[in-house]
Amino acid sequence: MQLNIILAGVGGQGILTIASVINQAAIHKGLHIRQAEVHGMSQRGGAVQSHLRISARKIYSDLISRGTAHLILSVEPLEALRYLPYLAPGGKVVTATDPVVNITGYPNLEAIFAELHRTDRPLLVSAAEHARQAGNIRTSNMVMLGAAAPFTGMTPEELESGIEKLFHKKGADTIDMNIRAFRKGLELSQQQASDT
Repeated sequence: MQLNIILAGVGGQGILTIASVINQAAIHKGLHIRQAEVHGMSQRGGAVQSHLRISARKIYSDLISRGTAHLILSVEPLEALRYLPYLAPGGKVVTATDPVVNITGYPNLEAIFAELHRTDRPLLVSAAEHARQAGNIRTSNMVMLGAAAPFTGMTPEELESGIEKLFHKKGADTIDMNIRAFRKGLELSQQQASDT
């Protein structure tokens, strides 16, 4: 098993939280992990991305080369578009549709979605709406993790265990709310799979 995952978004959207949950699940599974991050300034909505590499064998490089990412998981649509050159043939794009308009001249959303649709069946998720349904808009990153779960190499149970470990100090209510959000995202992914 070897997976290259690019996580993308803007500061404050919980990219590194997603990475931590996947890392927890991979470590529990006995896999090797390498991670490289670029942090933007959350106050200014700066870009944040993380290269996450998971393998059954030792990994020697943190960075993912262009054309080799099995999954691009983005919590912001323009950031998903930015990393398309990294996508491997047959790779999957899972992105939130909720824009963070942090630049002048932010492109038209329909144009962004049209480009994303040039990939193989991207999964576009209204993460904010599903997070509200789960109980808190701040759980939109867990909605996105749930939507991408089938492409992470981890089972939903392993990822939920990772959520529990990550949020255990915040109490049962926080854990439950994040798992509800995760399951909402997972349902969307399962619906897309059943539509084929």
